[in-house]
Amino acid sequence: MGGRTTSVLHMKGGNDESSYAKNSSIQEKVIVMTKPIRTRAIDDLFSNNPSSRTICIADLGCSSGPTSLLVTSELVETISRTRRRLALESQEIQVFLNDLPGNDFNTVFRLLQEKDNHDVPRCYYNGVPGSFYNRLFPIESLHFVHSSYSLHWLSQVPEGLENNKESIYLSSKCPSSVKEAYHKQFHNDFSMFLKHRAVELVPGGGMVLTMQGRTSTEIGNDGCVTNYELLAEAISDMVSEGHIQEQELHSFNIPYYNPTPNEISTLIQEEGSFIIDHLEPLELDWTDYNVYETPLDKNDGFFVMKSMRSAIEPMLLHHFDEGILDDMFSRYQNKIANCMAKEIPGVTHIIISLKKKTMESSASIQDH
Repeated sequence: MGGRTTSVLHMKGGNDESSYAKNSSIQEKVIVMTKPIRTRAIDDLFSNNPSSRTICIADLGCSSGPTSLLVTSELVETISRTRRRLALESQEIQVFLNDLPGNDFNTVFRLLQEKDNHDVPRCYYNGVPGSFYNRLFPIESLHFVHSSYSLHWLSQVPEGLENNKESIYLSSKCPSSVKEAYHKQFHNDFSMFLKHRAVELVPGGGMVLTMQGRTSTEIGNDGCVTNYELLAEAISDMVSEGHIQEQELHSFNIPYYNPTPNEISTLIQEEGSFIIDHLEPLELDWTDYNVYETPLDKNDGFFVMKSMRSAIEPMLLHHFDEGILDDMFSRYQNKIANCMAKEIPGVTHIIISLKKKTMESSASIQDH
C-alpha cells in the first residue's frame, strides 16, 4: 500500500462486534484520564476570550462510536460550568466533528439524536470531512481544538520503503533509510498540522492532543511496534504456506509513526505559533485493550486483536483479499497471546496541551 491514505485510513464503521465502536476501550480510558488537562485548557480559554458570544470547538479525527462524542460532550459541559462560575453571558457552542471522508459519520449522527443537552447552552454539531493535514476552517474561527488517537497516523505511506520487505512498519531490524523515511514523513505532517491550526485558532485559543508515542529514542522497544511485528509474522507465515503472494507482503506498509516527546516539543518550537502548557507521556499496557476487564488469561490476546482489527481492517482490505483476513487475524491473535504469556508490552501515549500565542505572549517570549 502506497501513496495518500485519504480513502483507506479510517476505522471499521458500524456497530457490530468487530466495529471500532465496540473495540475502542483503550482510547476511552485515555480520554477519561486526560480530562483534567482539557478542563484546565478550557478555564484558560475563557480567561483569554471572556466576551465571545459563540465558542467554536473542533474534534479532529473524531472517528465513530461512543468515543466520538465523549470528548465533545465533556467539553460542552465544561464550557457551560465555567461560564456559570464566571457569571458570563449565555454562549452558543459550535462543535465541528472532523475525520476523513471514509469515516462512518452516520453512526456519529445517530448517536447525537440520543443525546440530551437540556442543561447546556445551544449547541450546534457539524460534520467536517477532510484531512487535518490540510486547512479545514476559516481564519481565526476556532477557540479550541482536540485530537485523540489520530496524529500518529500519517497523511501517506512514506516514500522510499522499497527495502522494508518484511516488517510492514518500523522495527529494530529495519534499514536506516526506512527509519529516516518514517521520521521525515511524521515531521512534515505534524509541522503542517501545527501550521494550519495556527491559522484557524483565535489568539489565545487552546489545543489538547493525544497520540501514541514512545519514550525510547530507539525504534522497536515498545508495544506499538511489537503489535505490527506480530502482524507481519502472521502475514509472513501465510506467505510461506502459499496463502498470500510474497509481493503483497513486501509492498504493504502501515502509515503510522509513534514519536518521542522530544520530537514533538522540537517541532512545536520550530513552528513557533504555540506555547506548550503541558507535555508528558502516559503509560498503559496491552491489558487495557480488554473491554470487559476480565482477569488476564488467553482471551486477552483476543481483545488486542479485536482492537487492532477495528482500526486497520480497511487498510488491509485495500491491499489483501478479504477471504484471508479471518485466518490472518486468528494467527495474529495466537501470536499476541504467546507474547503476553511472556511479557505484557507497554503502550505510551503523549499528551500535549498548547495555547496559541497572542501578540503580548510573543513579545514577552522575545524579551526573554
